Amino acid sequence: MTISVVLADDSLVIRQGVRALVDALGEAEVAAECDDLPSLERAVKEHNPDLVITDIRMPPSHTNEGIGAAIDIRRQWPDTGVLVLSQYSEPDYVLELFEEGSAGLGYLLKDRLGDLGEFRRAVRSVMDGESAIDPAIVEVLVRGRQAGSSAVDRLTPRETEVLSLIAEGFNNGAIASELVLSEKAVSKHINSIFSKLALSEEPEMHRRVRAVLIWLTSTNG
Repeated sequence: MTISVVLADDSLVIRQGVRALVDALGEAEVAAECDDLPSLERAVKEHNPDLVITDIRMPPSHTNEGIGAAIDIRRQWPDTGVLVLSQYSEPDYVLELFEEGSAGLGYLLKDRLGDLGEFRRAVRSVMDGESAIDPAIVEVLVRGRQAGSSAVDRLTPRETEVLSLIAEGFNNGAIASELVLSEKAVSKHINSIFSKLALSEEPEMHRRVRAVLIWLTSTNG
């Protein structure tokens, strides 16, 4: 099956480069190209694509249009994956992107576009409903922390189950239902996870996102 793709970037050069990468995948075709947020919103409604690849900063405000668009697309079209491209290795962008869950979302630095294999892996992860985060971003997020495979290895089997469900975007109630636990028990497990991953001083949402990134790092090498 051919993957339908919508591209969004206000730079024609970048769009042409990404289109060439999409063509090189051999299993995808570009349904529409967009140069601002309104045209991206129209294209998604018209084409209902399998995948959206978007820049972060576009007209009209050149701030975080791509992040907002990604979140809105996942809300309205949960079967559509979104890969955000950026020249900014800013963890805050990833934290914002994953605020409502990480499934079907990816964040890749434009510097990585010279590597077709890396691009293919990111696209495939997002298309499979998983997450893709540029390794450089993960490095920034976990640098200087007691966070890595060794930290994850200290989790109990139940805590590992809970963390894996957080990584899939489950909230506390959904985790409780999935594991047949009380929400209070889930909360205790999550607090223990945060402590073992040295995330206790972070705001709640940031702790969950950072825990997800640590989990992805430990399970994907």
